[in-house]
Amino acid sequence: MRAAARIVSAAEAVAAIPSGATVAVGGFVGAGHPEALTIALEQRYLQTQTPRDLTLVYGAGQGDRADRGLNHIAHAGLLKRAVGGHWNLAPKLGNLALANQIEAYNLPQGVLCALFREIAARRPGIFTKVGLNTFVDPRNGGGRLNPRTIEPLVECLTLDGEEWLRYRAFPITVGLIRATSADRKGNLTLEREGVIADVLPIAQAARNHNGIVIAQVEQIVDQIADPKSVRVPGTLVDFLVVAEPAQHPQTFGDQFNGAFCAGANGRFAPSPLPFSERKIIGRRALMEIQSGDIVNLGIGLPETVAAVAIEMGRFDEFTLTVESGPTGGVPASGLSFGCSHFPEAIIDQAAQFDFYDGGGLDVAVLGAVEVDTEGSVNVSLFAGRFAGVGGFVNIAQAAKRVVFCCTFRAGDLEVAVDNAALRITREGRHAKFVKRVQQVCFHGPSAVERGQQVLFVTERAVFELTRDGLELREIAPGIDVARDILHGMDFAPARSQLRVMPAKCFAP
Repeated sequence: MRAAARIVSAAEAVAAIPSGATVAVGGFVGAGHPEALTIALEQRYLQTQTPRDLTLVYGAGQGDRADRGLNHIAHAGLLKRAVGGHWNLAPKLGNLALANQIEAYNLPQGVLCALFREIAARRPGIFTKVGLNTFVDPRNGGGRLNPRTIEPLVECLTLDGEEWLRYRAFPITVGLIRATSADRKGNLTLEREGVIADVLPIAQAARNHNGIVIAQVEQIVDQIADPKSVRVPGTLVDFLVVAEPAQHPQTFGDQFNGAFCAGANGRFAPSPLPFSERKIIGRRALMEIQSGDIVNLGIGLPETVAAVAIEMGRFDEFTLTVESGPTGGVPASGLSFGCSHFPEAIIDQAAQFDFYDGGGLDVAVLGAVEVDTEGSVNVSLFAGRFAGVGGFVNIAQAAKRVVFCCTFRAGDLEVAVDNAALRITREGRHAKFVKRVQQVCFHGPSAVERGQQVLFVTERAVFELTRDGLELREIAPGIDVARDILHGMDFAPARSQLRVMPAKCFAP
């Protein structure tokens, strides 16, 4: 008979991680992240200086922009290399990369999620067009973030006369995952988790490379009644760690919110948004969403679209999805991003990206740090730090229509509306529309070739991507083109058929 799973302390579990291991850590922001295990791994390293020279692999960005999540294991010596989808929530990890103290790669989140499955199956990697002509294309750096990082993990191939990228597979030898409950044989269920994320492929990848799987859980139960609820079979689990509640929050924003796993039987009603440039942008972006659309909203400013849709009674006309797996409901914000309030369904992260990559999204509403004359967009590199791309590359490249949302300029911008006319009361300090972006995360010319419809929505102007680059299509009432637009850009966009932005965008 198969023995029961080993129930141990977090300290005992991480003591089994050998130096030189490749460690995959699950989770999305704080949802699904095994916080107790990363805390224990940090403590062991600080006390014993072991293990050393680990390679960290993670699909999404796990952290709170301060100390939790992957920030715990951001120590030179403990880490040799990090391969991740998003870096902004783990600034301590990002600082190691910027200081050239570890090898560092940023690859698209959707690629990494799928790569876990390929590693589990011992296939040679992912063959995809995701990332072509961006900074993860090997001709543009291959996602390598500093001079220390030399080994290529991405290559460009020609198959059937078309260019493809191959993201190489590599062995994973340790999986750190999290669940809600485990039975005595190690079978795992996720009934109180807000996401499924990538628990199964991480566990399978580590097991199939003769590694170990450590699962953090809330509780041990005698029996799991419904075998269909088991997300990770106990045959894959080596160690079970029962975490204290403080080290097992549902997200880094909520200890537990029943709406994140309650199903579509409730209604989330956010507080009305105060009038601001963000609300203007959200209203205008909402006009690009049609009845029946399947939509993804990026973190930050694009989140206002959901709040505006609820205020305007349009929310039930379309379906919002999140790359971490929820479909339906209202996406959560802040450190609970990745979950949704009252979702209709929650699928695993890799399956969600399969749907996205195949063209399933009708509209993606995304942020932008910089936009250049050819319509290329940077979201990852700015202000002396490296944020990373997360799921942006997959989503922006595959959606049928893309609406980029950003203020026209950044840095203390303030606006007001007088007599239905927009007035810039304090101009932003930094240009967002530049001649060339610092890093290409979305390649405008490639989008034109794909036939995507791409808009750039700001509080004072709307631009469209054309074969000739960016074209100014709409201006806000009260805005002077020369003074308020051309003067604040680093290039002059094309102009034709100039219209006034809809008046309802500026209603108090």
